[in-house]
Amino acid sequence: MATRPQFPGLRSLLLLRNTALRSGVLTGVYLSCVFVAWLYVANRVRELESFAGIRNLAAGTVVILLMLIPVLRFRREPARMFVSGLTAWTLLTFTYIAMEMNFSLLQSRLGGFHIFMLGVVTYGFVAVFHWVFLLCAEARHRHVARAGQGSVSASRPPLH
Repeated sequence: MATRPQFPGLRSLLLLRNTALRSGVLTGVYLSCVFVAWLYVANRVRELESFAGIRNLAAGTVVILLMLIPVLRFRREPARMFVSGLTAWTLLTFTYIAMEMNFSLLQSRLGGFHIFMLGVVTYGFVAVFHWVFLLCAEARHRHVARAGQGSVSASRPPLH
């Protein structure tokens, strides 16, 4: 029986077998790319200053749509949704902190810790809301199933 060769750096990539982490890393890379592009367009492309409102609205919409990737992918698993969202937001936070070095006024709006907490609270709220929704749906499903069994047994004639 042949064995697969083991490469030295392969063990560190075994963490990415977890779908929540893999999805979070990919979403974090997407969010970071959009954020960096947003900053460069806002600060380096002078021709688009007159469209600042539209630019910010478009970039904010893209960020929100990208934030929905973990929510929609793990809609039946709130814990994985939270892990994936937290991973993505952590990568975005590191990108934000790195961009604070290039754009000094960025820190005057929100610090890196504030950005991180904004994402944690947002994904935490969504995960808890989904968890409670799933609990209510499961309770309703069991109630309807139990009520359906009771009506079926009540309509049968008694066995003697």
